[in-house]
Amino acid sequence: MGKLVLYGVEASPPVRACKLTLDALGLQYEYKLVNLLAGEQMNKEYLLKNPQHTVPMLEDDGKCIWDSHAIMAYLVRKYGKNDELYPKDYHKRAMVDQRLHFESGVLFQGCVRNIAFPVFKHNQTEVPRTKIDAIYEVYDFLESFLGIKQTYLCGNNLTIADYSMVSSVSSLLGLAAIEQQRYPKLSAWLDRMEKLPDYQSNNGNGAQMLIDMLSAKITKIV
Repeated sequence: MGKLVLYGVEASPPVRACKLTLDALGLQYEYKLVNLLAGEQMNKEYLLKNPQHTVPMLEDDGKCIWDSHAIMAYLVRKYGKNDELYPKDYHKRAMVDQRLHFESGVLFQGCVRNIAFPVFKHNQTEVPRTKIDAIYEVYDFLESFLGIKQTYLCGNNLTIADYSMVSSVSSLLGLAAIEQQRYPKLSAWLDRMEKLPDYQSNNGNGAQMLIDMLSAKITKIV
């Protein structure tokens, strides 16, 4: 196996999703912090590896991949001892892919980034109520995704869709709490995810970091 290097920052949900996947696969890797606020992702060396200058980025024996969803799928296909985290069965994989696209386009872009970008990039201190409403709309969908007597988002087996989703959901709890009475299945799923081995070091600490960063900047929901 070639040397694995993950580039990222703890507050980033996509980076944390990759860390959860690497840990689940039992893979050893080097973790290189990229100071986004200092613009380290824009230096020449990083741009040559990733012209989109994003995190996470995975370097596997000199070959670079970015986008957390691509990284997670790649890791399971190449290093997984079985296909449980990213099934080969066409229907099961399509379900995982749907959840990954939902996390990318609706949850992360529509909620996490839609709030965080203007706060950190443009120093906005007020968040429109409509953006908070959008988070609860996502929670409604996730509650329905979990189905009846279903342990995880794609059935009763943990997949990379769960890692991807929990990285963003856990980052929004400071703005939109998940009430057990309103979201019993989502609440139980989150509790289940939080009990995974090394969850706190791979996701929980970074999620709290982002929550604290947002809390320090946001003064009002309008």
